[in-house]
Amino acid sequence: PNEPWLLANLYNGSVHIWNYVDQTLVKSFEVTDLPVRTSKFIARKQWFAAGSDDMMVRVFNYNTMDKVKVFEAHSDYIRSIAVHPTQSYLLTSSDDMLIKLWDWDQGWMCTQVFEGHTHYVMQVVFNPKDANTFASASLDHTVKVWSTGQQVPNFTLEGHDKGINCLEYFTGGDKPHLITGGDDKKVKIWDYQTKSCVNTLEGHTHNISAVCFHPELPLIVTGSEDGTIRLWHSTTYRLEQTLNYGLERVWTIAYLKGTNLLAVGYDEGTVLIKIGREEPLASMDAGGKIIIAKHNEIQTVNLKSLSADSELNDGERISLASKDLGSSDVYPQSLKHSPNGRFVSVCGDGEYVIYTALAWRNKSFGQGLEFVWSYDSSMYGIRESASSLKIFKNFKEDKAIRLDYHAEGIYGGALLGVRTRDFICFYDWLDGSVIRRIDVPVKHVTWSDRGDSVALVTDDTLYVLEYDRDVVDRYLESGQEIGEDGIEDAFEVAHEVSTRAQTALWVGDCLIYTDAAWHLNYVVGGEVTTLFHLDHPMYLVGYLKNLNRLILVDKDFSVISYKFLLSIIEYKTLVIRGDMAAAAAALEAIPSSHHNAMAEFLEAKGFVEEALAIATDDQYRFELCVQLGKLDVARQIAEVLQSEKAWKQLGEMAMGGGNLEVAESCLAKGRDLSGLLMLYTSTGDAVGMAKLGAMAREDGKLNIAFLCAFLSGQTADCISLLGEANRFPEAALLARTYLPEKMSGCVAEWKEDLSKVNRTAAAALADPAEHADLFPSLAGGPPADEEVFQEPEPEPEPEPEPEP
Repeated sequence: PNEPWLLANLYNGSVHIWNYVDQTLVKSFEVTDLPVRTSKFIARKQWFAAGSDDMMVRVFNYNTMDKVKVFEAHSDYIRSIAVHPTQSYLLTSSDDMLIKLWDWDQGWMCTQVFEGHTHYVMQVVFNPKDANTFASASLDHTVKVWSTGQQVPNFTLEGHDKGINCLEYFTGGDKPHLITGGDDKKVKIWDYQTKSCVNTLEGHTHNISAVCFHPELPLIVTGSEDGTIRLWHSTTYRLEQTLNYGLERVWTIAYLKGTNLLAVGYDEGTVLIKIGREEPLASMDAGGKIIIAKHNEIQTVNLKSLSADSELNDGERISLASKDLGSSDVYPQSLKHSPNGRFVSVCGDGEYVIYTALAWRNKSFGQGLEFVWSYDSSMYGIRESASSLKIFKNFKEDKAIRLDYHAEGIYGGALLGVRTRDFICFYDWLDGSVIRRIDVPVKHVTWSDRGDSVALVTDDTLYVLEYDRDVVDRYLESGQEIGEDGIEDAFEVAHEVSTRAQTALWVGDCLIYTDAAWHLNYVVGGEVTTLFHLDHPMYLVGYLKNLNRLILVDKDFSVISYKFLLSIIEYKTLVIRGDMAAAAAALEAIPSSHHNAMAEFLEAKGFVEEALAIATDDQYRFELCVQLGKLDVARQIAEVLQSEKAWKQLGEMAMGGGNLEVAESCLAKGRDLSGLLMLYTSTGDAVGMAKLGAMAREDGKLNIAFLCAFLSGQTADCISLLGEANRFPEAALLARTYLPEKMSGCVAEWKEDLSKVNRTAAAALADPAEHADLFPSLAGGPPADEEVFQEPEPEPEPEPEPEP
């Protein structure tokens, strides 16, 4: 299936399909009450087949969950099923010592029975290089190789001291190998052409229950009833690692071709593990020649053929054919160009080889767990063991460094870096002296081309340090003794970025990196800028200066590029240094489409005036003017923007500065009625209030229109506005207080509106015209509005005091 599914057959008679990405149970099939010992996907038919202890084979459609076929296949427990890669064939093996071939295109007819084993047949597998042959493993201590169409085995392999439980063919290359595991606790690798045992792997402490050759990596994987998974090198047969997840006995191992995934079935559950590295092995020289390692095969992609006029789109694969360069003598675990690009180092399996980059000829080789280049291509270093380093010059050993701690990794560059779990220690290439110990648990180190900056990548932080070579040289020349922590002032922390960086490289003074969310970012002066959002994991390999493009490679070895202008970095660097005159000159090399981004950078650094001078976006220029208080320039930009928001901002800005005339104009253009209300009430502008009332009524802002009318003494207009807003109770009460003669009309409207909801309540409302006795206070006296709004009598002027 194309889905991320894992098929698991259980001892309780069920078969489960799991989604291994989100770890959810997708489907469950109750197959039988007895153990189901084997199951296989038949993806081209959207089926799976299961064999169980009731001697039956059952075939299900895993999409519809319908049962396609049920038939009795053997007279004893069914141990194994194998599906032919192209034909409509199914092989089954059983404790009845038989192997049977079934053809589903012929109605699941048994087309052949293979006899020859004298004990249970534990597993059968088709040969991936010749699908007309298959092998079987039996508890009779033998492996037999058969051909479909023949009754007798082609040959028999003998060598195990006890029964054989499992076997598999080698799928990763041309080797005619077969691997088996038995109850004698041994794993054997066979050459089925010479019919001889190539090697025996020992180390498990119980029966071997599962074996496989990893299809992508040079690994043999074995599982045992001792509860462990062991990983062996398929070339050297060295034990690389032992895994124990505490889930009791191992029963099965499965891999997914094209990935590094491995599934292991135990008594107590299933474990999915990822082996090896996702990051592709690729290195690029300064000219654009990329060298890629696909297992032992070495290929090259040459970007030099791309001209400056080439149509390259950000994030798209560059369509260039790769060429075979040769093969590596060791299985590559690291691959890196020398600084001058003339050599390429390959390291793996405890060895390193240096090849010429052009012809891929072996220049030098040796023993080493890791290999790194110095800043000088004539020097390189190796980690010989956890406590021993060697430095080579002109391909000859120059010096050895003995460590009093356990080294887990080394890094090249201006200094030789040695990593432990808790710290990194830098050494001088020339004399091997300690330069500085830094207590940071790094996982990656990268130096700038000039060797004056270094980035230390940890699990959650990116540190950018400045390296002062002059301080170090003076210290060394003084003859002072260097302590175990090195020279204190050798490094200074320039920036610290909280991020989970995945890959990083320097372009000039700029650090480019990808993070865990797969954003492509760069850091200049401590400021992080996101260039692009990557749509899938990609890994930085270099920068092509002639094309102004960053080069990345994904796990499928596709080469992808993104535009990145070095002139932008130069400009930002000059700004950070405070050389504004040089920065202004450098700006001319930057396309105008990037000027706005440069203005944002200037603003962040506090150069707001300079940002305004180069900004191109009117909205952004307006915001800068507001920051700077440039009212006149901001008004000119606002005329272009014609944005109510901009006019409101300007109105507030002008009001704050006491420029009331400009404030009124801007607030009116921005239709900021609340602002105008505050302005007119503060200044007592009756004419303005009248205009504002009309504007508010036009915009449907009846609350503001009401305030304008009320403060202007236009009580009749207030009552009218309340009526428009269907606020009849308030209108009646307002009339009761200020215009009693309008009460009857207001009450009538109130009653009409209320009767739609509650007629009884409406009938209870009293009209003062009909029930004057209920409103005695209305009889006589001037209307309240005349009292409230009448002009106050002028106060008498005080009489002059008599002169003495």
